[in-house]
Amino acid sequence: VSMDLNSASTVVLQVLTQATSQDTAVLKPAEEQLKQWETQPGFYSVLLNIFTNHTLDINVRWLAVLYFKHGIDRYWRRVAPHALSEEEKTTLRAGLITNFNEPINQIATQIAVLIAKVARLDCPRQWPELIPTLIESVKVQDDLRQHRALLTFYHVTKTLASKRLAADRKLFYDLASGIYNFACSLWNHHTDTFLQQVSSGNEAAILSSLERTLLSLKVLRKLTVNGFVEPHKNMEVMGFLHGIFVRLKQFLECSRNIGTDNVCRDRLEKTIILFTKVLLDFLDQHPFSFTPLIQRSLEFSVSYVFTEVGEGVTFERFIVQCMNLIKMIVKNYAYKPSKNFEDSSPETLEAHKIKMAFFTYPTLTEICRRLVSHYFLLTEEELTMWEEDPEGFTVEETGGDSWKYSLRPCTEVLFIDIFHEYNQTLTPVLLEMMQTLQGPTNVEDMNALLIKDAVYNAVGLAAYELFDSVDFDQWFKNQLLPELQVIHNRYKPLRRRVIWLIGQWISVKFKSDLRPMLYEAICNLLQDQDLVVRIETATTLKLTVDDFEFRTDQFLPYLETMFTLLFQLLQQVTECDTKMHVLHVLSCVIERVNVQIRPYVGCLVQYLPLLWKQSEEHNMLRCAILTTLIHLVQGLGADSKNLYPFLLPVIQLSTDVSQPPHVYLLEDGLELWLVTLENSPCVTPELLRIFQNMSPLLELSSENLRTCFKIINGYIFLSSTEFLQTYAVGLCQSFCELLKEITTEGQVQVLKVVENALKVNPILGPQMFQPILPYVFKGIIEGERYPVVMSTYLGVMGRVLLQNTSYFSSLLNEMAHKFNQEMDQLLGNMIEMWVDRMDNITQPERRKLSALALLSLLPSDNSVIQDKFCGIINISVEGLHDVMTEDPETGTYKDCMLMSHLEEPKVTEDEEPPTEQDKRKKMLALKDPVHTVSLQQFIYEKLKAQQELLGEQGFQSLMETVDTEIVTQLQEFLQGF
Repeated sequence: VSMDLNSASTVVLQVLTQATSQDTAVLKPAEEQLKQWETQPGFYSVLLNIFTNHTLDINVRWLAVLYFKHGIDRYWRRVAPHALSEEEKTTLRAGLITNFNEPINQIATQIAVLIAKVARLDCPRQWPELIPTLIESVKVQDDLRQHRALLTFYHVTKTLASKRLAADRKLFYDLASGIYNFACSLWNHHTDTFLQQVSSGNEAAILSSLERTLLSLKVLRKLTVNGFVEPHKNMEVMGFLHGIFVRLKQFLECSRNIGTDNVCRDRLEKTIILFTKVLLDFLDQHPFSFTPLIQRSLEFSVSYVFTEVGEGVTFERFIVQCMNLIKMIVKNYAYKPSKNFEDSSPETLEAHKIKMAFFTYPTLTEICRRLVSHYFLLTEEELTMWEEDPEGFTVEETGGDSWKYSLRPCTEVLFIDIFHEYNQTLTPVLLEMMQTLQGPTNVEDMNALLIKDAVYNAVGLAAYELFDSVDFDQWFKNQLLPELQVIHNRYKPLRRRVIWLIGQWISVKFKSDLRPMLYEAICNLLQDQDLVVRIETATTLKLTVDDFEFRTDQFLPYLETMFTLLFQLLQQVTECDTKMHVLHVLSCVIERVNVQIRPYVGCLVQYLPLLWKQSEEHNMLRCAILTTLIHLVQGLGADSKNLYPFLLPVIQLSTDVSQPPHVYLLEDGLELWLVTLENSPCVTPELLRIFQNMSPLLELSSENLRTCFKIINGYIFLSSTEFLQTYAVGLCQSFCELLKEITTEGQVQVLKVVENALKVNPILGPQMFQPILPYVFKGIIEGERYPVVMSTYLGVMGRVLLQNTSYFSSLLNEMAHKFNQEMDQLLGNMIEMWVDRMDNITQPERRKLSALALLSLLPSDNSVIQDKFCGIINISVEGLHDVMTEDPETGTYKDCMLMSHLEEPKVTEDEEPPTEQDKRKKMLALKDPVHTVSLQQFIYEKLKAQQELLGEQGFQSLMETVDTEIVTQLQEFLQGF
């Protein structure tokens, strides 16, 4: 039923009013009703009527706009289910652009966005009149209408500019070339109006024309950056871009006449930043079209940022943008010639020439000096923050949220980029600055201390470039170490900077035998009276420990002191970010020294439960605790069992999919669960109980699936009987589901679990995974096409056949019924497929297992097995080639897979000691036929038994079915039996 406009309006208005209610009892049914109307013809015409009626309540109109917008997203396209009719759409389009007179700013913006959404789908084909109407409407004298039309013009341009298909781009190019001239004159008109009004002091008028300047500039930005294939060939575009520098100058001068904190100031700064965004976007999208602007951009930016020109008119965000412009020109890939100049395009060489002409020696030196001696200096504000909120200061310094747009990182990145590009010119400049700063600095001279801090900052940032020019080891011993020993409070910026600087050079150039001197210094600085110095020291310690030249033996003498001091620091800091940082350093130390940490972790082990409790609201801190626990468990090995009262509930919570925190904690939680199992000396009821979390995790089948399988294997190795009796039924269900929909790699993971269960527990395993074995059997018979999957199938079946013959017989019987075949015939097919696909198996263990399993069918008088005798012998001889190695001392052959209790592998210092799970696997191998039965002996015994069963004559004719070459090889292997 279509809604009749007049009668329906009243009803819809009433329901919308209820939907703005704070009372859920009123709100919920109203929302339900609106949801039902969404697909009703005429509903959107009613909504348009409501939100364009300015006499109605603002909240109701706002809601009507939102429902309308939602409807465009869902029902405007022709192909959408419940799509709007073409007639209704035509009326709606006309209604949307009849009056640009919405009095409320927020609603006006929403309407503009909504018109843009329709334009994205319908412009220009179904809505040719939109752009001409907008162009007419932005010319009207009425202030409100002009502004609203301009706002809509901007949103429409922005939306159309973002379309990516070739045909849409072509339409936008046509639109841009058609209206560019108009857009330019519109912008110039509003800009001139604004500049005339600035001196008048009439704030409302200034704001109104500034608002229009900003909107028309936003339109031009989209047209300029996205509207032309080769913008440098268009006079108007290049004219506009060159004009930006003049306009920027005018606007920056205006800022002298406008107060520092009012709406006008805010809008003015926004407009100035928008000018720079136009240049940056254009450079990014059209580097070669930007070439004619390179010189002017550099002159402009450098003069405002590095000379007196900018004094009194620049502001931080503008300086950041100018620095970004310099940086993007310096770094631009398009402007860098190839090693062979001849291989570069003329456009690249042209841009390179302009850059080289600009960045002369005097210019570069001045930029470098100003960056270091002006922009790198710690400000009053920063020093105050250091005193009042030291942790906030360190977080800011290492990249808080506002970091991206703030000045310090921007100047540092610019310095690194310019230094990298022009290092031959700039290295001597920086070395000279270093030269003037030899020896300690007077603690009374704050300015000298700050200059030194800035130069040291530069030397740290340029470490890679200065590699060959600075003898860092000498400088460390003669200059830096003594600086660290000045304990005066005013010297703390330098103590912090020097220890930071050493951290920057550690991986670049730092002699190994100087490490102990550094460790000594770190131990002292971790007791510094200043918190910022202590935190920075912890960071450098982490860099030292992470470095590939780290040697545990050099570090051990300092381990106890450092660990204790780091732990104290962890307790002292209060901010979540700082705690995470210090925990991270502790983790790295534990990870590097591994088992050597055991004597010192008592304090940390007691403190972590408290920290975990306190960090309930801070998931990222909890992640850091999980990482620390992972390294702790690895360091403690079997002793980690003492942590279970705290550890197991943590794993339980982190891996429980029904608990919200799992979103953050799951990955680390699974890793912790795994290392806990690997290091567990024995199973406990609580450890077994956590496995209840696994079934939902397998349903998620996410990127964590691999870790889940490792955990399941860990339980099988730890306590197969209890584990399988408790969980195998559920696990089997999960596996059957997974096998239907999973990748080949996933199938292999599932089957490896089954294979491990059969290996660990040959009697219970097949019963527990009973539903999966027919699937495996069928896969073998049908000749699974993926080699890795087939190899795993044969591994599973080999275990059953060799280690649980009676189960194999019942399985064969079951499958014969299924396939409606004789048991013998099916067995014959299986052996044939096995022999045929033996090459799919690459793992030596599985190859030997296959030989043992097939040989276990002998002796036999079954005609089918005798029929396949030749294949069984072929595989056995292949197996002998795999496992038999010559003993150099006796010259005899022996089976290299046999293991004895006596061999204890030597652990060298760099190797991790074996985990509890490694020991379990070793014990398991000592019971595994693959490692306890000699293949040579087994073949000999089976052939002898077959001979006894058939008699000499019968056995001879059986042997004649085997290739003579294979028989010769077999006889060589069996010499001495």
